[in-house]
Amino acid sequence: MGHGGNVIEELTADHREVDALFEEIQALPTGDDRQREVADRLTIALVRHSVAEEAHLYPAVRRYVDDGDDMADKEVADHAEIERTLKELEGCAPGDDRFGALVTRLKQSVTAHVRDEEDRLFPLLAESCPAGLLDGLGDEVRSAKRTAPTRAHPAAPDAPPGDRTLAPGAGMVDRVRDLLTGRGRG
Repeated sequence: MGHGGNVIEELTADHREVDALFEEIQALPTGDDRQREVADRLTIALVRHSVAEEAHLYPAVRRYVDDGDDMADKEVADHAEIERTLKELEGCAPGDDRFGALVTRLKQSVTAHVRDEEDRLFPLLAESCPAGLLDGLGDEVRSAKRTAPTRAHPAAPDAPPGDRTLAPGAGMVDRVRDLLTGRGRG
């Protein structure tokens, strides 16, 4: 599944990309340095995805879906847990005993979050939003991912206006760091 289309299609494509990255990291031998490269690509994908959802998807859920505030709050809490795990994983080498356990914990959290979005949230959003709005949100999500941070920042605000104010600046700093270190090119 390629990227593009409405917000649901775009985010579902992200979900499949993350699934593939989990498969790639788990297929490598324990302690293999390539696990770090894949973990970095996984972190980049998850952070960009989360920032875009929090900036564009969840506000639409709050506005258009019955009980949308509760649903969006739960999804943002899921993101916070995932981001804390990503931050732990960032400081852990593939040879470290914690690396595999963190990847497993991360995969469990992400899998549960994805299942909830795809089985519950996305169908409700599709029922309650006009197609044109979903298409526009897809464009906004793609745009947000281009400027989003690429590293976990668990202490950063995850609600407006702080999230929208700080994310582009953090994203720029992260991309400069990535460029200088070669992170995420694997």
